[in-house]
Amino acid sequence: MIVIPAIDLKDGRCVRLFQGDMLQDTVYSDDPGAMARRWQGEGAERLHVVDLNGAFAGERVNAGAVKAILDASTIPVQLGGGIRDLGTIESVLESGIFRVILGTVACRNPALVHEACRLFPGRVSVGIDARDGKVAIQGWSEVTDMDATTLAERFENAGVAEIIFTDISRDGALTGANLAATKALAQAIAIPVILSGGVAGMDDIKNALANAGPFIRGGAISGVITGKAIYDGRLDFRQAVRLTRGEPL
Repeated sequence: MIVIPAIDLKDGRCVRLFQGDMLQDTVYSDDPGAMARRWQGEGAERLHVVDLNGAFAGERVNAGAVKAILDASTIPVQLGGGIRDLGTIESVLESGIFRVILGTVACRNPALVHEACRLFPGRVSVGIDARDGKVAIQGWSEVTDMDATTLAERFENAGVAEIIFTDISRDGALTGANLAATKALAQAIAIPVILSGGVAGMDDIKNALANAGPFIRGGAISGVITGKAIYDGRLDFRQAVRLTRGEPL
């Protein structure tokens, strides 16, 4: 299991939202490249980048900021937000992104996810964001009637690299991650699951590591994404990395 720092982009800046509300943002940096260098320097093995404007607009908006992150770092970068057609997937991957994250389009057009996995094996993840267990799309502005597990099961044999599961009610709230829901999802499918939303401190990392699996069906919690906790200093990122690597703290 790895711990992955989040870099959320709004209007070219690094921000954190509260429960996905674009009007409740805290700006942490005007320099996405410097932020990428910081987390890589502290031991990150991967970066989780979200184009927040793109998630709402349905198309990429913060391409310049993403390029700055790619130019400043040498570790893999996974990117989500506004990636909703094969042409965009191809251009994003060609730009140097390690893996694309498909969210809204995964719910609305699962066949596209299957096709993307066929064309770009190992380079497609699905982002499942849920409020009270129901999938939310379009930058979390629309909540559907679909259960998160039901959506995940659609991609069991598609070749999806990972599922990134976010509990919206926990995101940015520092109330603790929803480990129970994440573990239940990982137990129900064979695809690795990344826990996201609500990480408040080292206890969340320890609990995820202790419950990572693998489980009977083959699924596991393969990573934890952390945002506000590391930006606010509630979680020492270097220490979290050492913990997941089995190194002494």
